[in-house]
Amino acid sequence: MPGMRETGQLTQGTLTERGFCGFVPFRVLPDSNVPNGHGIYVVIRPDSSSPSFLPVSPAGHLKGRDPSVTAEKLGEAWVDGATVVYIGKAAGRDGLQQRLSDYRRHGTGLLAGHWGGRYIWQLVDSQALLVAWRPLPEGDAGEAEQDLIDEFKELHGGVLPFANLRNNARKVLRSRTDTG
Repeated sequence: MPGMRETGQLTQGTLTERGFCGFVPFRVLPDSNVPNGHGIYVVIRPDSSSPSFLPVSPAGHLKGRDPSVTAEKLGEAWVDGATVVYIGKAAGRDGLQQRLSDYRRHGTGLLAGHWGGRYIWQLVDSQALLVAWRPLPEGDAGEAEQDLIDEFKELHGGVLPFANLRNNARKVLRSRTDTG
């Protein structure tokens, strides 16, 4: 990812060095200067202790689907030692401001078009989570998101961040030597 360099950790400090800004709780997002353009964002959990989970998610039921999952499933998804709990992107017609607003609204139980990353809302300390964003030129968000997910996976034994439930498959271009 342009302007990004791999480190041994993905922390608030290293993310700041890479151009991420904000690092605010979701509740103050409406008063934050989140840009309208494309970009990527991360959710971090500053507390390094083992997590506790709510039995029921307070998040909104999108299209009638209950976002709640069992504590066992959440525990299986938890990544010990990771600060980053979710990596997302804002691309297409919705920019960072709208995407993060939808994510925040979903967590408060309102209907919003943000189903990804829903596991964070079952953390007992979800109100202490911090969200940060990095604006990017149009068209770069998907690749930048995947680069950061790939780096996370490399740092953490091949697993996804806690609330990333699927790997956004990178489009692989075949080289001339691959075509035979």
